[in-house]
Amino acid sequence: MPDSGRRIEPVFAALVATQALHSIEEWRGRLYDVFPPARTLSGLVASDRERGFVAINVALVAFGVWCVAVPVRRRWPSAAGFVWAWIAIELVNGIGHPLWSILQGGYTPGVATAPILLVLALVLARRLRD
Repeated sequence: MPDSGRRIEPVFAALVATQALHSIEEWRGRLYDVFPPARTLSGLVASDRERGFVAINVALVAFGVWCVAVPVRRRWPSAAGFVWAWIAIELVNGIGHPLWSILQGGYTPGVATAPILLVLALVLARRLRD
């Protein structure tokens, strides 16, 4: 990834920033109360599901910031692997949230920012492949 790093870094940073906004949208919509997997995972982290959800998402975004600042910016050989992992996560978010909203017949927490995550993940995937 040495040569493609310059083309990937700003898009990857935008993806992590959007994930932060996505996490806030999910928190405001109380995803940890309305989506069974989020409810379970948050409850495993803390007895107060809201605190567990916040802890998980703060850790996720902090990890994303580290991925941008260290392996990607420093062009580590493993950087592409970190970016591909993020692409996979955001493809799930970008496709899963709209599908869930369709099944529910209305807004679900996270659906407003999910399309942005999907587009950024697809742009990153394209740039990594080029």
